[in-house]
Amino acid sequence: MKNILYAILAVMTCASCTKSFNIQGTSNISALDGRMLYLKAINNGEMKKIDSCEVVHGQFKFSGSTDSTSMATIYMDDESVMPLVIEEGNISIQLNNTKQSCSGTDLNDRLFEFIEKYNSLQSRYSDLAHQENQAIMDGADMDSVYLALTAAAEEIAVEQDKLITGFICDNFDNVLGPGVFMMVTAGYEYPALTPWIEDIMSKASDAFKNDAYVKEYISAAQRNQNISNGMEMPAEPPLQNVPVQQVAPPTPSDLAKPE
Repeated sequence: MKNILYAILAVMTCASCTKSFNIQGTSNISALDGRMLYLKAINNGEMKKIDSCEVVHGQFKFSGSTDSTSMATIYMDDESVMPLVIEEGNISIQLNNTKQSCSGTDLNDRLFEFIEKYNSLQSRYSDLAHQENQAIMDGADMDSVYLALTAAAEEIAVEQDKLITGFICDNFDNVLGPGVFMMVTAGYEYPALTPWIEDIMSKASDAFKNDAYVKEYISAAQRNQNISNGMEMPAEPPLQNVPVQQVAPPTPSDLAKPE
């Protein structure tokens, strides 16, 4: 009898260590119906499939178990649709023509609040081009217009810098800090120690510095800098970045358009 009790307790203990996640998604984009979506995350430096599903009548879902919180990406074929955090709990996703949202768990709420603010700043950038075109059509003094637009662009750039830096610093000790750092630096042709990155690293916690991606990026950037300064001989071409999802990926409607 004791052996049976011990076996039951062992099973219950193992079960309690397993965390489950459930992702329920909805979409009002008819072109997505019948398409396959894939949930992927980086594992040992490679993007691995965690789950897949078909969009049926605007509904899709992923589920599984996880022993740790991690950044992931939803893909349609080989195209990145949106980032999210795999963590214990029920996660709700909405995809429409103009907006993506993911909510229901703490880190996903934080991530998409950040993405919404980032996209708002990107919209303001886009509006500057519209203002320029309108000024040309109106026959305005373009020297004055360009001065105003340049000042506006610089203001937005400062806001973006504060937003991204502040978010990473506020999330040094969870997956969001390294995750957004990865999204931003993935846009660089080569790992480089820019003033922005040096500022981030001067404030970083040990947990952030020891993140696998951050650690590898900083090591490669330092090596590239040493080569550039003549302090190290290149044994091979400068280390390049592996493309990953961006902060503002294409909208699902863009991805659903036929080739």
